[in-house]
Amino acid sequence: MSDGAEPLRDVIARHGLQATKALGQNFILDRQLLARIAAIPGPLDGKTVYEVGPGPGGLTRALLDTGARVVAVERDRRCLPALAELEQEAKGRLRTISGDALDIDERAEIGDGAPIVANLPYNVGTALLLRWLGGSWPPWWSSLTLMFQREVAERIVAKPGGEHYGRLAIAAQWRAVPKIAMLVHRSSFVPPPKVASAVIHLVPAPQPEGVDPAVIERLTAAAFGQRRKMLRSSLKAMPGALEELEPLGIDPERRAETLSIDDYVALARALS
Repeated sequence: MSDGAEPLRDVIARHGLQATKALGQNFILDRQLLARIAAIPGPLDGKTVYEVGPGPGGLTRALLDTGARVVAVERDRRCLPALAELEQEAKGRLRTISGDALDIDERAEIGDGAPIVANLPYNVGTALLLRWLGGSWPPWWSSLTLMFQREVAERIVAKPGGEHYGRLAIAAQWRAVPKIAMLVHRSSFVPPPKVASAVIHLVPAPQPEGVDPAVIERLTAAAFGQRRKMLRSSLKAMPGALEELEPLGIDPERRAETLSIDDYVALARALS
């Protein structure tokens, strides 16, 4: 579809689509970069892809160029006319939903097995990720390819003992496998954000048996709520947790960031 396509900068100018800080918007205009992002999940020809926050449609077009069908959710009504033009051009392979992604029933709209590919608005990115990582497992999506601030991306893939390791790392890693697929310089965006960005690619893994997701969520909230304190202090808020440490070989004088994902899974299983 890109052959002879109107430059994205011109589309933005024609529709008066200045990025809005309140909506966490930063647009990417480089079509080669957008094509590289669209390639991260692997072959998409004939597949349905879910996109959040398409804005003027740069990544949307790159996804359509792969042969995918795209369901895109856009909160900013200013972007809808530009996306409507792209819908006409896509001849049935693009459907735009006007609304807030946090309110969408994705399984009802898209079904099962769709990859999610999105340059997420930074102000809702973490909330959406936690939504997609939560709930029943396996999830309705087949993979996540998401743009985040680099610091958030590093928190998602962090390992025990590091400064970035915390609740987000455990939420992402206890039943999924995330990796940083690409770093993106701030100059790639219009307007340039103050921070560097990164694209995360995440695929679901089998959920460990006997673990209630709500329990592991409460456990990590207690452990990292006072991360500078020893477990014997921070886990007082989690009924039964202190009694399970010794049988699992976990020293109560350790701090939350020193426990592995397997440690948290084992403790959550004992409490589930």
